[in-house]
Formats: sequence, C-alpha cells, structure tokens
Amino acid sequence: MSDLILKNIRRHISMTSTEEDLFKSLLKHRVLRKRYFLVQAGDICRSEHFVTKGCFRAFATDKEGNDHNLMFAVEDWWISDMQSYLTGMPATLNIEALEDSEVIYIEKKDLDRIFDEIPSFNKFFRLLLQNAFISQQQRILSTISNTAEERYAMFIKKYAIIEQRIPQHHVASYLGVSPETLSRIRRQWQEKTS
Repeated sequence: MSDLILKNIRRHISMTSTEEDLFKSLLKHRVLRKRYFLVQAGDICRSEHFVTKGCFRAFATDKEGNDHNLMFAVEDWWISDMQSYLTGMPATLNIEALEDSEVIYIEKKDLDRIFDEIPSFNKFFRLLLQNAFISQQQRILSTISNTAEERYAMFIKKYAIIEQRIPQHHVASYLGVSPETLSRIRRQWQEKTS
C-alpha cells in the first residue's frame, strides 16, 4: 500500500531510499466500513489521510441538521479537516466513508518530524495546500457566479472518475441544489451529450 502513496509523492518531489524508508516507517493503516467516520466534527483531527481504497465525503452539518458536502476523495487523493489539523482546534467537518475504504495516514507529530528530517516534504505539503486553496477558491467563485448547470458541468469535469460512485443526493448537496433540480440538470446534460 505504501507504493501508492510514494507514487503520489514522487510526482512532486524526489526522496532518497533512506528518506522513503523513514517516511514509510511512520505511516499507519486504517480500514473503514461504509458510513463510518474518519473524522467527526468536534474531535481533533491529528493526522493527514491518503485514500488507498474507497470513497469519502467531507461535510458540515448546519443547525437544521442538513449536510453540506464540501469535497470528495477517492484512491490517490488526500483528505483531512485541514483547519483542525493545522490549529489543533475541534474539527468542523465530518469525513465519512461512502464505500468500504482504506487509508494510509500520518500523525501530525510524525509529519512534523518528516518536515525536519526531509526538507523536500515541506515543498510537497506546500503544493498540497496550494492546490487545496485554489480548489476552494474556484468552488466559492463558482457557487456565487455560476448557474446550477454550470456548476454541474464543472463537477463532472473535476470528479468524472467518481461521479457514478457518489449517491446523487450527495452530488446535489455539493452543488447546492435539491435532488430534484439535479435530476433535471442530469437529464438535460445527457440529452446534450448523447
């Protein structure tokens, strides 16, 4: 399993075999059944997670009990409650397995050690954070300036490999529309593309 995470990292930085061995020695593995939580709101998120199998959603729940999906992650993607992870404050997000899933994770104290002992890891996680920031900014701009149809087109482009793996009510929540509106948009989309 560590081969997949190393392949992900090698796309951005190079490490010596000694550095790779150190990194691998600090990794842990976790298996989650469908509907189990990787992180729950209110808990402290103490690790970064790399998906090796399955599919996750990160969401917040409002005062009325409605879920609002913020992101999805599948194999070869990273997921965490970054605010909680970086600040040590309680998580505001829930991260739930949408399928039977597995992650490799590294605890913050061990990642801090990696930053000290393998300086190139600073670059790797800076790139991850930059990409996450860009993605969030694009999502906010899309939400305030695009139609639901345009947001769906962007969703299909970004999440094409997982759209069929995610229940449609979760897609609707991510897009900020009702499931009925999403059904209409999907019908129109299929008519245009067929």
